[in-house]
Amino acid sequence: MPAVLECSDLRRSYTTGRGRIDVLRGVDLVVEPGEVIAVLGPSGSGKSTLLHLLAGLDTADEGEVRWSGRTIAHTQSDVARRRASHVGLVFQHHYLLAELSALENVTLPARIQGRRAEAEARELLAAMGLGERGDAHLHALSGGERQRVAVARAMVLRPPVLLADEPTGSLDRASAREVYALLRELARERDAAVVVVTHDEGLVADADRRLRLDDGVLRPSA
Repeated sequence: MPAVLECSDLRRSYTTGRGRIDVLRGVDLVVEPGEVIAVLGPSGSGKSTLLHLLAGLDTADEGEVRWSGRTIAHTQSDVARRRASHVGLVFQHHYLLAELSALENVTLPARIQGRRAEAEARELLAAMGLGERGDAHLHALSGGERQRVAVARAMVLRPPVLLADEPTGSLDRASAREVYALLRELARERDAAVVVVTHDEGLVADADRRLRLDDGVLRPSA
């Protein structure tokens, strides 16, 4: 069985008024099914850039990203179609739609694909401790609850990979730990791999692998 997510020799640079900045200088990564990988590093180290490349939201200058052994296509329409079923995304901001209920937000990715997923969405909300909150709208949810809804939405199509970019960065310490624990448990139950980007080393102490993005290259972290 191929790795669910791989990248080889990823390079990404940006040109600013001060010249060229090499953010990624040759990143290699292999993610196996069910594995939890933490990517650590300070703000500005390129963690989010790496995650966006792995998700097909950005294009590398050089290198390759593969989902389950298949190279990401260069056309955005094909990438978006494949991403919907292969990669779940959670960001620091929940990006939920205020006019929809929690349940409607969770089912949205499936409805865009022309699928019904209400039973799946209710199961996910229950797993995230929100079984009685499906009809609630954003104004009635706490920050931690909103982020849990976002995690459920990311998993509704049962992707084999969950990419999380500072998923608890906007939460207080207690809420952050609760959301991360639920995220990891949900992924474990579904045998989904997780790549989580964070600056909070204590949060991901139990990750299967901890890597540090240092000078544009991934290296093992203590």
